Amino acid sequence: MLAKVSCIVATALMLSAFYAQPDDKPAGIEHVIVIGVDGLSPDGIKKAETPNIDKMVAGGAVKWNVRTVLTSASSQNWASMIMGAGPEQHGIIDNDWQLNKHTLPPIVQEADGRFPTIFSVLHKAKPNAEIGAVYHWGDFGRLFQKNAVNYDKHFGTEDSTAADFIQYIKNKKPVLGFVHFDHVDHAGHHDGHGSQQYYQSVSKADSLIGKILASIKDAGIAEKTLVILWADHGGIGKGHGGATPQEAEIAGVFYGAGVKKGYQIQQQVYTYDLASTIAFAFGIEQPYAWIGRPVKPVFKGFDEPKNLWLGEKR
Repeated sequence: MLAKVSCIVATALMLSAFYAQPDDKPAGIEHVIVIGVDGLSPDGIKKAETPNIDKMVAGGAVKWNVRTVLTSASSQNWASMIMGAGPEQHGIIDNDWQLNKHTLPPIVQEADGRFPTIFSVLHKAKPNAEIGAVYHWGDFGRLFQKNAVNYDKHFGTEDSTAADFIQYIKNKKPVLGFVHFDHVDHAGHHDGHGSQQYYQSVSKADSLIGKILASIKDAGIAEKTLVILWADHGGIGKGHGGATPQEAEIAGVFYGAGVKKGYQIQQQVYTYDLASTIAFAFGIEQPYAWIGRPVKPVFKGFDEPKNLWLGEKR
């Protein structure tokens, strides 16, 4: 009898210890704002005048070498960001992809034919959540489920894109808001990555980011908002698409609610981890078909993976 009681007590203690662990969700996040800048390279951030991004890096967490999917072009990388998977899973392999014109079908699809995105996953988990996307590059709009968003706008300039997104934040206080800027990529193609014009375009993006950060504060949601800065690819010369670090590595910056300050992320991060991290921030389960993993160590109370391996020195 004593042995049986001891066994019950031991089991209770183990269960107590298990349930006493922090919830597998960062605390205090009610809104996520993603700022996506097409063609923004780590070099651009480091060499251009970027006081607002610098503030985010100093007051948040950064990974300077997030790996994109290949090829390092726009459609497949924007898709991978919001779909939590790579081209092999979602089937978007190039900029010629259209919903009704493609060669590789998604490994699973929703009713509209698209692979599940963070927009549709969040909408199904929280049907009343305000979700919106404002984008400078029109083709971004073909990548996500239209019935999953409350707000869907395309504008022809970075300024009009930012102005509308800022008003959207102030008026609707979205649970998930996603903005896309395209002008940095334009500068890369026209003048070349590393050119004075390219760095000026990065500084312009930084000024728009500053206005977005101010709008989050004006909306009264800053203390509950996670802000993520991401890109689809970098570039080399006047192009991109190749398998070089200049083209296939971008910076990922996390700032705001629940985020450690001045933190350098150690774990390997891939561009499709963005969707997984957003799902994790909201405490919702990601689809099994996703291959992304949440970047947990950016959040207070979470450590780098125990099985993290950083390679060997020669």
